[in-house]
Amino acid sequence: MAETYRKLDAGEIEALKARNCHAYEWDRILVKDPFDANRLYSVFFHGDCRIGRLDGSVTAEGGRVRRAGIYRATIDNVETGDNVLINQVNGYIANYAVGAGAIIQGVGVLEADPEATFGVGAELESVNEGGGRDMPVYPTLTAQVAHIMALHRYKPGVVDALRKMVEAEVAAAKAAKASVGECAIVRNVPHIKNVRIGAAARVIGAAYMENGTVLSEAEAPVLIGSGVVLKDFMVGEGSSITDGAILEHCFVGQGCKVGKQYSGENSLFFANSEAFHGEGCSIFGGPYTVTHHKATLMIAGLFSFYNAGSGSNQSNHMYKLGPIHQGVLERGSKTGSFSYMLWPCRLGPFSVVIGKHMDNFDIGDLPFSYVTAAGERSYVVPGMNMFTVGTVRDGAKWPARDRRKGSVKRDLIVFDVFSPYTVGRMIAGEEICGKLYEETPKEVEDVTVGGALVRRRLLRTGKKTYSTGIESYLLEKVFERAEKALEKAAGAADVQAAMKPSAGAVYDPDWVDISGLLAARSRMDGVEQAIGEGKLKSLDEVNAALKGVYDSYGADEWAWVCRTYGTRYGKTPDALGADELKDVADAWLKAKQKFVKAILADAEKEFSEVSRIGFGADGPPEAREADFQEVRGTYGKDKFVKQLQGELETIEKRAADFRAAMDKLG
Repeated sequence: MAETYRKLDAGEIEALKARNCHAYEWDRILVKDPFDANRLYSVFFHGDCRIGRLDGSVTAEGGRVRRAGIYRATIDNVETGDNVLINQVNGYIANYAVGAGAIIQGVGVLEADPEATFGVGAELESVNEGGGRDMPVYPTLTAQVAHIMALHRYKPGVVDALRKMVEAEVAAAKAAKASVGECAIVRNVPHIKNVRIGAAARVIGAAYMENGTVLSEAEAPVLIGSGVVLKDFMVGEGSSITDGAILEHCFVGQGCKVGKQYSGENSLFFANSEAFHGEGCSIFGGPYTVTHHKATLMIAGLFSFYNAGSGSNQSNHMYKLGPIHQGVLERGSKTGSFSYMLWPCRLGPFSVVIGKHMDNFDIGDLPFSYVTAAGERSYVVPGMNMFTVGTVRDGAKWPARDRRKGSVKRDLIVFDVFSPYTVGRMIAGEEICGKLYEETPKEVEDVTVGGALVRRRLLRTGKKTYSTGIESYLLEKVFERAEKALEKAAGAADVQAAMKPSAGAVYDPDWVDISGLLAARSRMDGVEQAIGEGKLKSLDEVNAALKGVYDSYGADEWAWVCRTYGTRYGKTPDALGADELKDVADAWLKAKQKFVKAILADAEKEFSEVSRIGFGADGPPEAREADFQEVRGTYGKDKFVKQLQGELETIEKRAADFRAAMDKLG
């Protein structure tokens, strides 16, 4: 675009001087036509400056339109696109490219050093505050690549190969110029140094920003708000960091919210995470990591789909050579108010922790559990969280609350609550509970599992709960597959053929959760082997390979279901005849009804007499019920309850329609 700029003529220079503009070397100032000196006032030019057209307007917040121009500013080696507004720069702008339609107003210093990296390659000590899991970040980092770099240190060749790929990102960042993107707004910020700001971003009232990248685009603008301090950082599209938050050595992914004085260091927050009020150190926050409360300390742990109760605290007071311990709270976990966990600990998927825990426990194979404290001992109730309103609502709300609106959704997220990953853990839990119940003498009250205690009498209940969950999942998957096959089937043989796993599917009994991506272990191992052997040579190629794993989820899940169903019921789905498939429909209906009714029973507790405590204040006894109904409604009219009741009717019809359709096929 160099040909679109030209030097100023003598008359234009004199006109600029008359408007209190100065330059040591006027011939280093290039402009675009049409040029209007009246659009500049009190501008001090240094170095090579290129000024785009200034014959239009810019649009500020609230749709307010302002005349484009440059007023009361010192600019040093600055290039602008067409129709920008630069005004009231108290210090200077140096070494920046300003995109068309951008607004820079009321700033102190906006500067960039030669070969700045804009946070690319900054090292974050994630998961373990003592180091050893440090990893470099870059703008397009995904939860999956970060997971591999931080947690798969037992594969040093893979980690080293990924680090070398990141070096290319660092080199590209050094070659790039600092920039404020098109239609971005930067206002009332004292100092910004070595920061790239993307298109349509709003950086308003921040206190200080250094060495970072703000990814932003028109469809997913970023907001950096008042009092925010950011150092060595990345912020993804559609995210907001506001209200005095302080982040240092932090990565904030797409669609995240950080604010209300939150303080974080050496931490990563991936898609749709939220962090308010509290404090975080060396967090690996996978997708949907949420902490909203004051006095909540998250430290040195792996989280995803996590909800931290107020005052939740994880720490390590037992180290002698440094804080080497860490914790793993697998997807869907929650911690209750003022819960405390002494690292190291590992919690199974969709489990809940309540109370203060001084035991170090590993109960990853007891998913959907409640963990409570009695004295200084930790007690587990296996499977208690499986048939609860909270778990069902969580599974529905996560995909509905995906705030990623940008052109690309980088983190690969499988939202399913029940999957080969969680059901595989349920199978392990079923075996553990059954074996311990049979082998433990009746007079023994408590049994140790992974460092925690389980009441012997609850082992039998836990086994039954897991069995119900496993069978419900398998029956539902087989029924849904057959139901879909019926839509195009000309005969029973067509349905049976559709029940076979696809040719490219991978069966593996062991599944992994790579911070949101559920996958057969062997498939992930194949990608990592390709990385280590140099077959994948760039981060783009790695991301494409991981996307292939993500795209294979459905086929691989079905391969797992087929093999597991065959093991459990003695016959694989593709071997089931028409009558057997109708029996599956009946069994599915029974299991689904039982599941929905259990959730409805749990929901009904929200409308119990206990829930009415505090209602009807200052009124007669009958006011309690009236007040409760006005505020909370009634069980029968609750939206979620009505949805579940409607589902009961729907599943009955689906089962009946399936049987009728199978009868017609003959």
